[in-house]
Amino acid sequence: MAWAVLVIYLHIQVFLIIMETGHATENTTGMMETTAAGDIIIGGIFPLRTDVQKRISFAPEPQPCGSSDKRGLIKALAMINAIEVMNNSSRLKALNVTLGYRILDSCTDPNTALRVIGDFMQRGHCYTESNNSACAQPVMAVIGGSLSEISITIARQLTLQMIPQISYSSSAVILSDKVRFPAFLRTVPNDKHQTAGMVSLLHTYGWNWVGIVITDGDYGRSALDNFVSQASKIGICVSFKLILPQFQTSKELLSAIEHTATTILNNPKVQVIVSFAKSNQMKHLFQKLKNQTLRAGKNMESMRRVWVASDSWSSSKSVTENMTLRDIGQVVGFTFKSGDGSSLGNYLNKLEAAGHEYTGNNSFLTKFSVLQNTTEVMKTLREHIHAPTIFSTEMAVSAITETVISVCGSRDCKTPGKMQPWEILKALQEREFTLGGKTYKFDKKGDISLGYDVTMWWSDGETIKISDVVAEYHPHTNNFTYTDHINTQYFQDLKKIISKCSNSCVPGEFKKTAEGQHTCCYECINCTENYYSNKTDMDQCLSCDTNREWSAEGSSSCTLKEVVYFSWQDKYAVVLLTFSALGILLAVIVSALFLHQRETPVVKAAGGPVSQVILFSLVISYISAMLFVGRPNHFQCKARQVLFGISFTLCVSCILVKTLQILLAFQFNPALQGVLRRFFKPYIIVIFCVALQVITCICWLVMKSPYHKTNPQPTTLLEECNEGSYLAFGVMLGYIALLAFVCFICAFKGRKLPEFYNEAKFITFSMLLYLISWMLFVPVYITTSGVYLSAVEMVVILISNYGIFSCHFLPKCYIIIFKKEQNTMNAFRKNVYDYSSRTSNSISISESSMSEKQSSVQDFICALSSSVPADGLLEPGVVTNCREGTSHTSLHRSPATKHSFRRSSI
Repeated sequence: MAWAVLVIYLHIQVFLIIMETGHATENTTGMMETTAAGDIIIGGIFPLRTDVQKRISFAPEPQPCGSSDKRGLIKALAMINAIEVMNNSSRLKALNVTLGYRILDSCTDPNTALRVIGDFMQRGHCYTESNNSACAQPVMAVIGGSLSEISITIARQLTLQMIPQISYSSSAVILSDKVRFPAFLRTVPNDKHQTAGMVSLLHTYGWNWVGIVITDGDYGRSALDNFVSQASKIGICVSFKLILPQFQTSKELLSAIEHTATTILNNPKVQVIVSFAKSNQMKHLFQKLKNQTLRAGKNMESMRRVWVASDSWSSSKSVTENMTLRDIGQVVGFTFKSGDGSSLGNYLNKLEAAGHEYTGNNSFLTKFSVLQNTTEVMKTLREHIHAPTIFSTEMAVSAITETVISVCGSRDCKTPGKMQPWEILKALQEREFTLGGKTYKFDKKGDISLGYDVTMWWSDGETIKISDVVAEYHPHTNNFTYTDHINTQYFQDLKKIISKCSNSCVPGEFKKTAEGQHTCCYECINCTENYYSNKTDMDQCLSCDTNREWSAEGSSSCTLKEVVYFSWQDKYAVVLLTFSALGILLAVIVSALFLHQRETPVVKAAGGPVSQVILFSLVISYISAMLFVGRPNHFQCKARQVLFGISFTLCVSCILVKTLQILLAFQFNPALQGVLRRFFKPYIIVIFCVALQVITCICWLVMKSPYHKTNPQPTTLLEECNEGSYLAFGVMLGYIALLAFVCFICAFKGRKLPEFYNEAKFITFSMLLYLISWMLFVPVYITTSGVYLSAVEMVVILISNYGIFSCHFLPKCYIIIFKKEQNTMNAFRKNVYDYSSRTSNSISISESSMSEKQSSVQDFICALSSSVPADGLLEPGVVTNCREGTSHTSLHRSPATKHSFRRSSI
């Protein structure tokens, strides 16, 4: 209580002294001012008192100002100190030029500030128009005001005479418009950079569901528009926009704060709030939040938020009056850059040390220093030093000083009226100036964009610290650099706080926003097949390259399709290859066996050299089956079908020759038998049949040959052979089927010959097996796709090969190896004789048909006897007592045994 009384007494004494002194008075218009003489007068607009006391009046009279503002007093002292420092500099002394000032009170009110500027303008206009030495010296530049709304108001007036205005804290974006405000400059960045920094901070920490609170006016509205515009571009949504009245005495203020507190508490998902409000409004808002929370019986944690504070209140201790950070939450503040504040500190130390004896150029300070309890006064003032604003004020004085030095170096500046304000303005925008060893310059928009210090409030249990810089924001690169302060880690830990309308969609999902809702309020939907999302909260899924990639539903990335083919390592391929290799081995063994037994009747009956050709063709066919395994290539695709087609055609052609031989032996018509004997040329038949297939394959290869193809499947890349022309493929297979069918028909007719010689039934079975297997293959091949399509054709080829091999060669091998006694000429002739005897005895004898029956049986026996193998090829022979034209023979057994057989050559 004693402290409060002291502060009140201090301010009363200050303003009483100001009004009592001749150099620091309250003039007839009610404006409070302090002046100091000089060759160049610098105007100052500072909020020495707070808002005006609004009252209803129709008279054009000033409104009374409110209570004193200690921070405003410190700013004014900073300007005075900076001017005195400059006056003591060697450069100004060398020019014999001094700086003076005229500081007026804006009362934190645009209308009052406009009246103040009117006084500046009148004095300057007086001298310009009348050139009267009785007029006061004109103001050549103005430092101020503090709030953007005040600066906007007075900037329009100062522009009329192009008096340069340098603000130390006004940051509204509109003031960078040099068309509307050509005489305005500032030593701080505009709010576009501050809002960009805030948006960057929110984005970095993943906060996309935020609220915003502003104070009505040009500053707040400009900040709101820029923030919303920049936030929406990167997907940050503003849940609510709350606007507080500008004037503290407004009847609507309490109602607006009540509504603001209610809105914040009713939106618990909004954990981050950006505020461009005034400091005293934030103080009332925090108190209202606390009161509502307590009335609702809720825990104080429910009112905690992360507050992103603008420069308007980020350094104000008064905000936390009767509050703790446990109640408020976390406060992250953006403040202007600070400099070395030692100059003002030394100045206040001198005031405190000198006490009543301190005097200087400033009569205001002379009167100020005679106050009692000077130490207490200075302590109070030090507590309200705002380092960024002090630095900005010193920069403004330095800029004007550098300009004055540059202009006055070549002209008379001591005579009033010799130098015009617009000349100062021109030099300000062109020249650099130095402060604290660093060089600065106004950009084309009249701004100095140094960036921002990011502070984080923290408490040691008793007091709240508000000026700890934890990071720096660089507007030109739009990024942050962290300091090594002890609280920087707590600042980075804020990432743990979630402020989102909806939970993040993880990779593999995309956001689906309901119509009419904020884009930040959504549901997460899994990406469909062949689509993916690889980041959090993606608006849509990305498509995989389905030619080489795939993805399952809800995938976060695409998977390269696996290249598949009928591999050598496949278990089915291993089995089929084993059968192919076994077939080749068996064919080679049988070929060797037949070659060794080439003079025996069984081998000759099997065809002799023809059997070797058949075995060779089967080996090639087995090899062609192996080409269906492994990663296909263009050569393999062409070779496998052609090799099979030609080799199997050779095999079936040889079998066809054998069936024609059987048919020829079975033909009893002498005339027809003679014709068949003349046209029966085995090698020519084989060559002709194979040649037709070769021509078919050549046309296939030339016109549209098989080729290697990669066929995209849902999850794999199938490497396979495309047959090129399926018509040619069908013709090739159909031609073999035609030859096999002819073999089947011919062999079927000779199926009742003697068992020892009878290959017809084996040929019939093998050709029937071939025809059935390939008839089944066609529909399977048409309807099947994938890796095992090659296996299907391979199986059919092996069945065909093994069918021919088993039927044609295994019975012969069995006789050669296990029934050697049957592999003699005598055994062969005995078998024919026994067959002929059984056939003769089975004939039913009747009087009416005996003659005809005798003739038929005799012809059959003669034909059968003539089929004795000779040199590997069956040649019809001549049977003794069987002459051409004989129509009958004896049916008695004794004469039948007397038949003698003749071979052409054995």
